[in-house]
Amino acid sequence: MPYRHGHFYVGFVLLVILAGFWASYFAPIGTVPFAFHVHAITAMTWLLLLIAQSVAIHRRMNALHRQVGWASFALFPLLIVGLTMIINFSADRLAANEGEFIAFAGPSFAIGMAIAIAAYLTLFYLALKHRRNVKLHAGYMLATPLILFESPFSRVIDAYLPWLNVIGSEGPQALFDTIVVGDTIATAFALALYFRDRKHGAPWLVASAFMMLQAVVMWVTPGNVPLGNLFRAYAAIPDAVTLSLAALAGLAVCWFGWKAAPARTTGARAAVPA
Repeated sequence: MPYRHGHFYVGFVLLVILAGFWASYFAPIGTVPFAFHVHAITAMTWLLLLIAQSVAIHRRMNALHRQVGWASFALFPLLIVGLTMIINFSADRLAANEGEFIAFAGPSFAIGMAIAIAAYLTLFYLALKHRRNVKLHAGYMLATPLILFESPFSRVIDAYLPWLNVIGSEGPQALFDTIVVGDTIATAFALALYFRDRKHGAPWLVASAFMMLQAVVMWVTPGNVPLGNLFRAYAAIPDAVTLSLAALAGLAVCWFGWKAAPARTTGARAAVPA
């Protein structure tokens, strides 16, 4: 099976999340807004699902791997809902004029999360579409943790590895420097995996494209007034509408991704659902 050490890589991402969000989420967890709980629980559960699948398939526990795969159909729409809740929270803060920092950084955070949602939808759709090709299927699934890697790792850079910020912007823009650095490092990792096996490397190219798009867009949009006005208008949309659309998008990817897989050839065994 491909990526025999994939669960260790996903476990490393979990450790980075713990380190990066310890001060802002885990330590004050009792006072954190509900949106962050939904996002944190669904995102970390997704990583645990990937670990369980990797361990199960490499220990030839195919039935368990398949069961966890079916569970991903229930989790994935919730994952998209959690990401959308963070966009909604940022838009509400922006509309409420909570301060100079949220006016400067809020639109960039929101557009970065929107790109992350598009990346997750794309990668999971392609994972399902190519589920009969084990290498592509595994690659697309294992590429998903890279999409939000910059978020905790940028905080790790700021707190523990400031020398990694080689851009050196002043003031709040320095935060976006660390996001660019985090996305660049994750992209370098993805491209290394692509060149290791270019025949089955498409998942890592797709992830790289989304990460570099996210890095560039988030770095150039802080303080953008038209984008800020757009997200103020977005804040006026009821949460029930945006979250319902998010759930429907997740469900649509599950359905259409499953249907997009080629028909099983005679005598061939299909890959597990996720």
